[in-house]
Amino acid sequence: MTAPTVARTARAAPLRLHLSESPYGPSPHALRAAHAAVDDIGTYPDPTRTAPARAIADLLGVHPEQVAVANGSDELVLLTALCVGDPGRPGVTTAGTFPGYRICLETARRGCHEVPLDGTSPGVTALADAMASAGIAYVCNPHNPGGGALNHAELDLLVERAAATGTPLVVDEAYLDFAPPGTPQILDHLGSGAPVLALRTFSKAHGLAGLRIGYAVGDAGLVARLREVQGTMPFSVNRVAQAAAVAALADREHLEHVRTGNTAAREGFRAALAARGRHALPSVTNFLAVPVGDSARAERLLEDDHGILVRDAGRFGLAGHLRISVGPAGHLDRLLDALDAVDPVTHRRTSDLPVSRTTPAQEQQ
Repeated sequence: MTAPTVARTARAAPLRLHLSESPYGPSPHALRAAHAAVDDIGTYPDPTRTAPARAIADLLGVHPEQVAVANGSDELVLLTALCVGDPGRPGVTTAGTFPGYRICLETARRGCHEVPLDGTSPGVTALADAMASAGIAYVCNPHNPGGGALNHAELDLLVERAAATGTPLVVDEAYLDFAPPGTPQILDHLGSGAPVLALRTFSKAHGLAGLRIGYAVGDAGLVARLREVQGTMPFSVNRVAQAAAVAALADREHLEHVRTGNTAAREGFRAALAARGRHALPSVTNFLAVPVGDSARAERLLEDDHGILVRDAGRFGLAGHLRISVGPAGHLDRLLDALDAVDPVTHRRTSDLPVSRTTPAQEQQ
């Protein structure tokens, strides 16, 4: 006997507010370049990534030898863990941040030491002190998943310690495009002689997450080492990604549209949270870290009961917070209602909220 067929109700695709994806999409010029490049996918891409490296160098005012283009900044985190600094000493990073640094260091069998956060911000002084015994150091600026940025004194301290100890400093600047002008960045220190690298991506503000392309910019000697090791996988950056990245860099108008729109949307989202009695950490990125009673439970219920994906920042070591992307207004309205259902504000007190540190860059917002 054949069992009866049970009709299944189609479930709508979940709202994606968990990966800091851009609701603005890529530049129209980048899309056209990507479509044109598809016609040539029968041939291998340029293994030297010359066109995007030159475009990046021209835009930033550095030499092409100071740029390494890779398959997203994730590849660069792995490459730096494999070949930069003293492999005989463990790497160091802060607790409560993007776990890729620790994972890659452990994969490379270097080991990783994590210094505690300063509240919800990177423990910069502890990180600087730990660099003397480390083989390489990583810090995320702006911070993921907190959202804040280092101030000038903090980044200066880390760069000075890199110069004094010879320990390379890798600064993940994936969210820098969203930050206000004047936010401290590694580009300000490239003439110092310190062993520093910045990692950047086209996945966030440029909206090319699906193509996987990013780059490192910094000390020419460190970049040369990255390029040497990239020779083991010479075609890791595909033809479409290279073409789209060059076009995206040239479209400064689109990037400014994204930056301006994101700032307004982020602060509107912050105000909407406050109107419901909720707090969010200071942010210069395209996400907000929002305290909740149980972040793992809230993440699960938002997905299972409401079809909304957010990121439990406890996965990063920042428990009790949800990292929520600044998505379309309608999506955020749904999120706010759903969040009230899974984590009612009436169960929380102001005294329960974490203390966060506001930097000068954040005060401009």
